[in-house]
Amino acid sequence: MSEDVCQKLVKDFIESSWPCVKTIVETLKCFNEQKSRRKSVSMFQFRNGQKVNRTFDEDFFFLRGSVEYSNPQLTLEEVQGIMGARMLATCGNYFSNYGLQKPDTDDIAEICEALKKPSEGPAMSFLLNTDDIEPDRYSMNPLKESILTSGQSAFPAAYVRTENLMIDKKFVDKYVGNLICPDEVELINRQLENAKGSYVDFVDSMKYTQLEKISKTFGVDLGIYALRMPIATMLAETKDGLLHHIIREIHRDYESISQAYKCMRRSITKRKTLLTVPHSKKGYGSKRAARGKLHFENEKLKSVTVKYQTTRLYPNEIDPEDVSIAKGEDSFAVTGEELTDYSFSETPSSPQFFLYSLASPENAVLWHGIGAFAAPNLLQSYVSIRDFCSRGQPIRDLHQKYGVRGEIPLQFNLIPDHMWIHPIHRNIDSSVGCVENVKDLASRGMKLEHLSTFR
Repeated sequence: MSEDVCQKLVKDFIESSWPCVKTIVETLKCFNEQKSRRKSVSMFQFRNGQKVNRTFDEDFFFLRGSVEYSNPQLTLEEVQGIMGARMLATCGNYFSNYGLQKPDTDDIAEICEALKKPSEGPAMSFLLNTDDIEPDRYSMNPLKESILTSGQSAFPAAYVRTENLMIDKKFVDKYVGNLICPDEVELINRQLENAKGSYVDFVDSMKYTQLEKISKTFGVDLGIYALRMPIATMLAETKDGLLHHIIREIHRDYESISQAYKCMRRSITKRKTLLTVPHSKKGYGSKRAARGKLHFENEKLKSVTVKYQTTRLYPNEIDPEDVSIAKGEDSFAVTGEELTDYSFSETPSSPQFFLYSLASPENAVLWHGIGAFAAPNLLQSYVSIRDFCSRGQPIRDLHQKYGVRGEIPLQFNLIPDHMWIHPIHRNIDSSVGCVENVKDLASRGMKLEHLSTFR
């Protein structure tokens, strides 16, 4: 059955998403002719519960996907995103080698065969996992009650510990069959017993275990490598690292901060949007729970005041009244110098996504339903900062010091109307284990679009 499902998806993907394939093939040709590229990057995956690292050199064309740390169970949205990224990269490689001709039965068979194996490049899909997200951001974490009672609901996922976490029976009773299934509950309990304290390691181990199973079902190797940002990256950096440089440069003076506000299409008059959110000594780091203000003196950043307060986050798709909470109260200030001469070890913080994504090795991106399930504003700020930086402002020396080029990565999107949903409940945040027949997913196809206006 797996071969039939894979062939069905590949055929639909090529028929419906051929403009995306053409775009990536044409871009790969230019990429292969370039000589100046980014530095090598280290990524990881979990195999048999063990973390395995691999260093990738500059010869790869990286296509970014993502999964969430806000839920240990694998969702339909996440599976479709990984599947779409693998298909786009694999087809890009195949048609780069054999030319952009109308594919026949043999081509489909060879692409399916390539999908069974890990990608060899040059186009390589990977996951950028945001480790500063709250552990129950979307009210779909079956550990939610213990996350709250252990005082970790406003922590960045990177700081969360598993020692006091346990399955929330009320959550399971309410959402079994749509957000979670019994097999996933059993897997979570088993993984928690073997966890070594790190919540993000626990979630990644969970996701890769589930991906291994679903890979066999689809006949596609979905175990792609991942990169955690921004916290794990900054922990591994020295003060001279790329993310440290970005934070220093963006806080350099009033003009650089003002340009960042323009990227976000926000007025700097009230100065209440923090470009990097300092973490509380109590462990809080939720961007939603943080309130702040920038204070200037003679065009220089004098200080940043921060206040954490208990805040409602987001509901899941099944019950719009079930809104998760980031609970935490604290207030403090950091000096401007702590940001203009930035050190994560001294002033831990979470930069905004449009800033730290500059440090991602991505050459292309696959978004999940921009316009319906994801905010267009995020993409606009992402593109705007790159446009500014290509002209040397507000962040200087990105290319000279770090090999970061000014080009805007290719932007692809899972078409919202064709995203995979639960056949009964119609939600994209259903766990994959809640779908009894995988053909219910394959019948929706794999439809991507190229967001050509964002370039």
